[in-house]
Amino acid sequence: MFNEIHLDKIDLNSVPPAEEPQRQYYFIERAKRDLAELSAKAGRPLTFCVTTFGCQMNARDSEKLVGILEQVGYVEETVEEKADFVIYNTCTVRENANQRVYGRLGQLGRAKKKNPYMMIGLCGCMMQEPHVVEKLKKSYRFVDLIFGTHNIYKFAELLATRLESDRMVIDIWKDTDKIVEDLPVERKYSFKSGVNIMFGCNNFCSYCIVPYVRGRERSRDPKAIIREIERLVADGVVEVMLLGQNVNSYGKNLEEPMTFAQLLKEIEKIDGLERIRFMTSHPKDLSDELIEVMGNSKKICKHLHLPVQSGSSRILQKMNRRYTKEQYLALVDKIRAAVPDISLTTDIIVGFPGETEEDFQETLDVVRKVRYDSAFTFIYSKRSGTPAAVMEDQVPEEVVKDRFNRLLKEVQDISAEVCAVHEGTIQTALVECRNDHDEHLMTGRLSNNLLVHFPGDESLIGKLVDVSLDECHGFYYIGKMV
Repeated sequence: MFNEIHLDKIDLNSVPPAEEPQRQYYFIERAKRDLAELSAKAGRPLTFCVTTFGCQMNARDSEKLVGILEQVGYVEETVEEKADFVIYNTCTVRENANQRVYGRLGQLGRAKKKNPYMMIGLCGCMMQEPHVVEKLKKSYRFVDLIFGTHNIYKFAELLATRLESDRMVIDIWKDTDKIVEDLPVERKYSFKSGVNIMFGCNNFCSYCIVPYVRGRERSRDPKAIIREIERLVADGVVEVMLLGQNVNSYGKNLEEPMTFAQLLKEIEKIDGLERIRFMTSHPKDLSDELIEVMGNSKKICKHLHLPVQSGSSRILQKMNRRYTKEQYLALVDKIRAAVPDISLTTDIIVGFPGETEEDFQETLDVVRKVRYDSAFTFIYSKRSGTPAAVMEDQVPEEVVKDRFNRLLKEVQDISAEVCAVHEGTIQTALVECRNDHDEHLMTGRLSNNLLVHFPGDESLIGKLVDVSLDECHGFYYIGKMV
């Protein structure tokens, strides 16, 4: 998706503009000039590889990185060992994610010795941790570019700086309230897209590092969000996923406050947009107004991801989640009353410090009462820098694994029953791709987020089609077009 900046009017001999995004387009042109010289020296077009770790927010950020790399002149994406520019967009929610990055960096270092034109960049949440940057400076001197989550919009400027020098470029901001609009983006899908509506988090759950690396909540201007979605729809997008660490608190820091429910109503008015999804919703901020909008909407998908994390009110308090088991269950009842056919999914952590068997039984009780379509289940692991990491009463590993296995079985048994209720119905699916395992089948996603595989060809990709759900296979259906 392109923008309205006139690149032919940029004078590279002038002083860089102070205003964004004009400043970044100036540096795109400067990097393009320098890369063309490098490509001529290499005697071939230069390639790139963007590797994404973590959440959908990171995936959307990576689309922005790809958009800028292509504008600069990197011609195609290839595997990281062969690419001339490799960038890791990192996640740091779990500590073992950091170790994965270090391991892969070691392999890249060996590849770089064989390719004199190769550059390596690191960005994302992991870079917001000071000890990580110090380790990279000391032990991974072959890395060319390091920046964090707050200044990802400066990628073109930082890349241009690196192309014009022969040194490691590091640009980490501790925090910011800056949001820059209208930069290049290269979408992974032509027919659906993520759309950031806010950045950061104010919740400080005791197990979570996100507020420390993503910063405080800041909401995008609703006009900018609407403008972006209108452009996406004009470019063929029929479904958007609104993204934020906690979309339910959208709008609180705007000069003219606007609730998430009000934003949804405005987005629903956009002609040509067929489907609206959003994540993630924090239960403490999910309002009656939002439930009413979901119940009345013709475009909001019948799926809500509502992380519970634990069924024990005592553990929820230790997690700093700011709701009780009873409040969560009452919220689920309200949602189901307004949207009877809604699909509910969740996140659950097993083995949080101090969790007893009684606490765990409370979690199983919530799973049985809510009957989720699916759940992401996690074994608690210490995350340095969070309050939970230094809590006493860490649960023994063998106890946690036993509870995890019991929870997983409960979730899977219930999910199979819940998903099977749609068997024999006709539903609308957005066709996403050819099936990975059978080339005669296409894969579509239903409003409730379940998948259906059915005979068809690639001409259907990006279209909404009616499909009969003939056979339920646990978490997906086999069907046929009607």
